[in-house]
Amino acid sequence: MANEVANEGVEPQTSKPYSHRAGDKDVPWFTADIEAIPEAARKLLETYSGIPSERVVPHILEVRERAWKIWDYPCIGQFRFLDLSISLSPLYPSIVQRVKDGQKLLDLGCCFAQDVRKLVSDGAPSENIYGADLRFDFIDLGYDLFVDRERLKTKFFAADIFDAESDLKEIDGEIDIAYTGSFFHLFDYDRQYQVAVRLVSLLRPRKGSLILGRQVGNLKPGSYSHRTNESNMMYRHDVASWKEMWTKVGEETGSEWSVDARLDEAEGMSGKGNTHWRDPNGRRMRFSVTRV
Repeated sequence: MANEVANEGVEPQTSKPYSHRAGDKDVPWFTADIEAIPEAARKLLETYSGIPSERVVPHILEVRERAWKIWDYPCIGQFRFLDLSISLSPLYPSIVQRVKDGQKLLDLGCCFAQDVRKLVSDGAPSENIYGADLRFDFIDLGYDLFVDRERLKTKFFAADIFDAESDLKEIDGEIDIAYTGSFFHLFDYDRQYQVAVRLVSLLRPRKGSLILGRQVGNLKPGSYSHRTNESNMMYRHDVASWKEMWTKVGEETGSEWSVDARLDEAEGMSGKGNTHWRDPNGRRMRFSVTRV
C-alpha cells in the first residue's frame, strides 16, 4: 500500500551523495564554530543546567565533538540541536499544559533530548516524558550536555522503531503526544509509512492524540539519495504527499487524522547560508497530525 502512494505522480529524484567517513569534518554540513547561540538555548544551559555564561560555548563544543565521532548527522554538525525545535511549534504552550495535566509525551529520535529539557524547564514534569533514540550514546551525552543525570526523571529507551519487540512495547497505547523532530526524513517512503503506523499504536486510541515535528521537505516530492548515508534513500514530502500518506495510514489502522503542514524556506534548506549542498527545491516542513 505504501508503494502505491509513493509512486502516484511522483518521479524519483537523485542528488549526488558526498563520499566521506564517519566523523569526517571535511563535509559541507560540519560547522567548526558556533556563530550564535539561540537565546532560548543559552538560557536553558545557564539556568536549567547551571553552566556559567563563559563556559556555555566551550561546553557545547566539547559535547558536540564527542557526538560527531558517534554519527555525523547534519543536525549535530550544524548545531541544530540548539534550536529546541519543539518550542517553535504554535502548539507548544498547549503541549506543556497537557503534560502538566498528566498526559504522556514521547520524543522519538530524541538525540540529546534537548526538547525534553526545554519542556522540563518550562514546567512539564519529567516523569511524564519519554525519550527514544537508536543510539544510547546520544542519550548519555544529553546528560553531560545538560548536567542533570541525577535529577531528570524521564525514562529513555535505546530502541529501533522498526523492531516490534523493542522496549517501546512497554508504552504501547499510552502516549498522548509524540514529537518527531528531524526524524521522518531519515527514511525512504516505505519506512516512513512504517514509522507512522507504529506511532499510531504507541498513541492512545482517542481523539486529540497528537504527532508533531519537522523534517526536510521538497517542492518536488520523491526519493532522494541520502547525502550523509550513501547506501540509503530518503523520501522528501510536500504538503500534498504528506497528507496523502496519512490518509492511507488511517485506512490501514482504522483511524482518522487531521493533518496540518507547511513548507518554509528555513535558512540553508534551499541553498542559503552554510548549507549550500542542499537541493534548491529543499524546504523545511513543520507539521502536526491529530487524531479526530
